[in-house]
Amino acid sequence: MMIYADNAATTKMSRAAVDAMLPYLETGYGNPSSFHSLGQEAAAALQGARETMAGCLGCTAGEITFTSGGSEADNQAILSAAVLGEREGKKHIVSTAFEHHAVLHMLEKLERQGFAVTLLDVHETGLVTPEQVASAIREDTCLVTVMYANNEIGTLQPIAEIGAVCRERGVLFHTDAVQAAGHLPIDVGEQKIDLLSLSAHKFHGPKGAGLLYAKKGVPLASVIEGGAQERGRRAGTENVPAIMGMAAAFKEACGRAGENAAAVSALRERLTAGLSKIPGSFLNGDPERRLPGIVNFCIEGIEGESLLLLLDQAGICASSGSACASGSLDPSHVLLAIGRTRELARGSLRLSLCEWNTEEEIERILSTVPAAVETLRGLRSGRQTPEQENGQDAGAAEERAAARFYKEI
Repeated sequence: MMIYADNAATTKMSRAAVDAMLPYLETGYGNPSSFHSLGQEAAAALQGARETMAGCLGCTAGEITFTSGGSEADNQAILSAAVLGEREGKKHIVSTAFEHHAVLHMLEKLERQGFAVTLLDVHETGLVTPEQVASAIREDTCLVTVMYANNEIGTLQPIAEIGAVCRERGVLFHTDAVQAAGHLPIDVGEQKIDLLSLSAHKFHGPKGAGLLYAKKGVPLASVIEGGAQERGRRAGTENVPAIMGMAAAFKEACGRAGENAAAVSALRERLTAGLSKIPGSFLNGDPERRLPGIVNFCIEGIEGESLLLLLDQAGICASSGSACASGSLDPSHVLLAIGRTRELARGSLRLSLCEWNTEEEIERILSTVPAAVETLRGLRSGRQTPEQENGQDAGAAEERAAARFYKEI
């Protein structure tokens, strides 16, 4: 039995999303920019999806721009604020040290173009305070961008309070809500959010669809040149099937957010309590202000990648951090930002749950992870395995030990 515990990376599509997509793959395949009936049917469906997304976010349909996902939306939000700021003589941006790379890399690009960027410390729990934001804002600040919930450790930021500070100081506020959308209630008006990014595949929608909310009156700069789609804000024929799937998944997720959050939080707490019993394990992120489904630990004496391989052999899908940074030899910038040492950060494990996970799966994880950690620590401590005693190299010994681990569990 495979246990999928990597929902922060992506989620399985819901039946509602699949059903909403199929008609626009099979029969309603018109281009929404075409004037004929098939095209206008697609345009009407697109408008319906826009209204659905807006209704769940507390904004109007005209404030929604469809994108290919969260990264594009992040890029467009930041670029738009930068263009507007430069026009007004304001070239300073405030953000945090543990944003998603879609934000950080765009900020680095703007720095090369003469913008000044202040990255706030996020403290040991990964929290940014409104006071920090207020202190960082200058006369030439054009944007504050702070993620709603961290994608690796799950810490939730005080978004409404930060939004209030920005609104009072006359500075645009953007939040990357990719991990929060569909899991927590969001009201862009009440929370004083000017720009917001989300991505469908984080709440059981399809990959390749997302959106950027931009408050009325905030002009958007194009990151893709071409046609006049999305009211001139984003060139390229809209991916109607994916957008329909996103709207269906988001409506379903928002309607069940409270119920799902309670169920998933209970699983998260059971998982956190169990993993905390592993000697040398450290919970990452705020223990209270966190997403319902993300559990992230650093574990002494292991390499995260080796642990993931053993878990995969046992049928458990997990990660050691952001899927967008997989393959990197460097430890997570998020874990370094909250003060973990480089060595400890390399021994990280992220388990991210959804409402489809079960108590039985949590128990299986809790019986498997400690055994895998013990196996890896035994290899690293230099205790001789039967293979090493027979003269085999360390790589072969590790493979044999992994095979024995898999048989034992």
